[in-house]
Amino acid sequence: MFPHPFVRRPLAAASLLALGALPLGMVHAQGIATESQLETVVIKSHRQALSPTLPSNTASKTADDLKKQNLVNPEDALEQLPGLTIRKRYFGDRNANVGGRSHGTLQPGRALVYVDGYLISNFLGRFDAPRWNMINTEAVARVDALYGPFSAIYPGNAIGTTVIVTERKPKGFEASVSFKVHDQPFAEYGTREHYRGSMVSTRLADRSASGLWWVLGYQHQDSEGHPMGYANAVQGSTNQFRAPSGTLVSGIRYDTDPLGKPRAIFGATTIDHSVQDTLNLRVGLDISRTQEIEGRLSLWQNDSTVRAQSDLRDASGHTVWSGAVHDGQYGFQIASSAFAPSQRNESHRQLGLTWKTRHTRGWNASVVATHYKILDDADRSSNSPPGSDAADAGRVTRRDGTGWSTFELQSTYTPSPDDWGDGRHALTFGLHRNAYTLDNVVKRTTSQWQDEETTDEQFYQGQTGITAVYAQDAWRLHEDWVLTGGVRWEAFSAHDGRQYDASVSTPSARTVSYDSRHLYATSPKLSLSWTAREDLMLKASAGRGVRFPNVDELFNNTKTSTGLTQSDPHLKPEVSNALELSGEKFWPGQSLRVAYFRDDSRDTILRQSYDAEIDGEVKRVTRASNVDRVLTDGIELVWQAQDLFTPGLSLSGSATWAHAKVRKNSKVPAMEGKTWLRIPRQRYQLQADYRLNAQWSVSGAWRWHGRSYNTDLNNDIHPDVYGGVSRVNKLDVRATWRLAKHWECAFGIDNLTDDRAYQAHSLPQRSFHASLSYDLR
Repeated sequence: MFPHPFVRRPLAAASLLALGALPLGMVHAQGIATESQLETVVIKSHRQALSPTLPSNTASKTADDLKKQNLVNPEDALEQLPGLTIRKRYFGDRNANVGGRSHGTLQPGRALVYVDGYLISNFLGRFDAPRWNMINTEAVARVDALYGPFSAIYPGNAIGTTVIVTERKPKGFEASVSFKVHDQPFAEYGTREHYRGSMVSTRLADRSASGLWWVLGYQHQDSEGHPMGYANAVQGSTNQFRAPSGTLVSGIRYDTDPLGKPRAIFGATTIDHSVQDTLNLRVGLDISRTQEIEGRLSLWQNDSTVRAQSDLRDASGHTVWSGAVHDGQYGFQIASSAFAPSQRNESHRQLGLTWKTRHTRGWNASVVATHYKILDDADRSSNSPPGSDAADAGRVTRRDGTGWSTFELQSTYTPSPDDWGDGRHALTFGLHRNAYTLDNVVKRTTSQWQDEETTDEQFYQGQTGITAVYAQDAWRLHEDWVLTGGVRWEAFSAHDGRQYDASVSTPSARTVSYDSRHLYATSPKLSLSWTAREDLMLKASAGRGVRFPNVDELFNNTKTSTGLTQSDPHLKPEVSNALELSGEKFWPGQSLRVAYFRDDSRDTILRQSYDAEIDGEVKRVTRASNVDRVLTDGIELVWQAQDLFTPGLSLSGSATWAHAKVRKNSKVPAMEGKTWLRIPRQRYQLQADYRLNAQWSVSGAWRWHGRSYNTDLNNDIHPDVYGGVSRVNKLDVRATWRLAKHWECAFGIDNLTDDRAYQAHSLPQRSFHASLSYDLR
C-alpha cells in the first residue's frame, strides 16, 4: 500500500525542516493539535461530534454521560465505547488492559492513553496496562477514543486505539466529594464469599482573577478482589491424576479445562486486597490572553496483600496446603508454592509540564513534557504456604527507578472559521521524543520474606527510545471536501540490555549483554472527507503505523518457581497498514455511522502465555515473537438518539463485526488460517438513560461480546471456565436521586443477571453499588 517504511538520513533532514517551520519558542506534541481536533464544530445545519480535519473516527463520553454508569475506577469510563474491550478483572485491578477492533488485550502496545496530554500508557511490558490510577475520577470532563493509525500526531502505538482523557479546569471555586461502596457475592468452585470495597474521592479547585488556577484531588480505595486463579492439576501432567497415595483429603473438585482436558481444582489463589491512594495537584497560569502554562504532580501508592484459600481438608478437618494428596479416586502432588502468599508495596510519581499559546486563528504552539517514575516497588512472595515451617523463605522483585519520559514540541496553523474556505490549509508540525528505562531485579530471601533481601537471583535491564518528527495538513479542497495528509518519521534505539541468572553453573555465563539496535520507519497517512449533503458525511482514511518492541519484549528471559518468560532481542517492529471507509448520517436528534475497517498487520508482536511441562512440573510460559501477517476486516455501526420516543430518553448503541485471521506465520505454520487471539467476532452494546423528573433518573447498559480464542492454534475449545476467554453478556442498571441542591445519591447493579464470564481470569459476578456525592459548582 505504501513504500517501504525504513529510512535513515531523511530523518535528520526532516527534523531540520520541521523545526525550521516552527515559530520561535515553540515546543510539544499531544497538546494544541489534539485540542483543536477534539473541539465540536457545526457543519452546515448539523452538529458534528468532532472536527472534520480529524482523520480518525471517534467515540466520546462526557462527564454527564459517565454519571449514568456505575463508575468506580477511571477505566470504567471506556466500557461502553464502541469496539473496545477493557479487561478489568476486579475493582482496584492495576492491570486493566485495552483491546480494540483489531487487537486483543494480549497486545497492550497497540493502545495509547493520555490524560491532559500526559502519557499514562505503560510500554515497559511488565505491567502492560495504562496507569489509570493517575486519573482523578471526580475531575474527568470527557473521554475520547480514536480508532486506527490515521493521524500523524500520535506514535506508532496508535495502530490500535488512542484514548484521550480530559480533566476539568476550574472556572471559579469548586469543591466535591464522593463516597462509593460495592459488594460482590462471589460463588465459584469451592469459594463462597462476599468481596467488598470502598472509595473516597475529593477535589478542591479555584481560579482567581489574575489567571492563576489550581486543582487538588485525592482518592483512597480499599477493596478486595475475587480469586484470580485456582491451584489445579490437569490430566496428563507428571505426578497428577495418578494412583491414590499420600494424605486422604476432601474438597477436590473436577471440571474440564479450556483445552478439553480433565482438571482437578484444589482451592483459590491470588485473592488481592489492595489499599490505594492517589494525590493529584495541577497548577496553571494564564500568562497573557494568548499564553498559558500548567504543571502536574501525581502520586500513587499501593499496598497489596495476596492470600489463598485451600479447599482441601484431611480426616481431622485440618487444612491441607501441599504435598501428596488423594481423594480415593486420584492422587496428586501439590507444590509447596501453590498457595504461597505474597505482598506488594508500590509508590509511583508522574510529573507533567505544558506551555501553549491559544490564538483563535493563525499560528499556535505548545510544549508537553512528562516524566513517570516508579519510586519504590517491592513485590514479595513466599516459597511456601501459610503455616509452613519454611514459610519465611521466598524472593522479592524490585523495579525501583523504572519509568519513562516524553517530550513533544508542536506548532499548528489554523484558519479562522471565516477564512476556512476553498484552498485553505490547517497545518501541524511536531517533534517527539520518548525514552523508557526498565530495571527488574529478583533477590532471594532466606528468612523473613516480608522484609528481607539478600543476594541477586536474577535481573534484566534495558532502555529504549524513539525520536520522531511529523507533519500534517488539512487542506480544504472545496466547501464540502477536506483532504488531510500527514507523515511521521521515527528513529528507534534499544541499548544497555542485560540479563543475569545466578542459577547458571558457569559464573562467566551468568550475565548476558545484548547489542544495541537502531531501527527507522516512516508512516504516511491520508484521509478525505466529503460533506455530501447537509445531513451526510463520507470519509475514507488510509494510514500506516509502526509499533516498535518494548524493553520487556526484547530483554526479559526470567524464571520463577511457576513460570518462564522468553523474549527476543531481535524482534522486528510490527507494521500496520490500515484502511477505513465510513459514512455518517444525521437526523434531528439522531446520528448513525457505518464504517468498514481493515488492518493488514505485518510482523505482529505477540506475547502469549501457555502451560508447558518443564523438568517434570507444569509451568506458565510467556513467549514474545513476531507473526508474519495478521489481517482483520470488519464493519461497525454506531448510533445515538436524544428524546427519541419521549422527552428525557437518550439511547445509544453500537455493533462491531470483526474477522481477524493469521495469514502467514513461518515460525508456526499451524497458526495460518486460525482466528487471531482475543478479538471477538461480534460485539453489541446498548445504553439507555431516562430522566423521570428533576430529582430522579434511571439508566441501563447492556454489553455482549462473542467468545474469542486464547491460544494461537485455537484449541481452547471449552471457553466457559477458569482459564478460558468466554463470551460476555452483561447488563448494568443504575438509579440516581438528586436529594438536595449539590447532593446526589445513586444505587446500581453490575451484571444484573449474574452471567458468568472469563478473560482467562474470572470476571466480576453480580455486584452492588451505592454512592453519595456532593458537588459545589
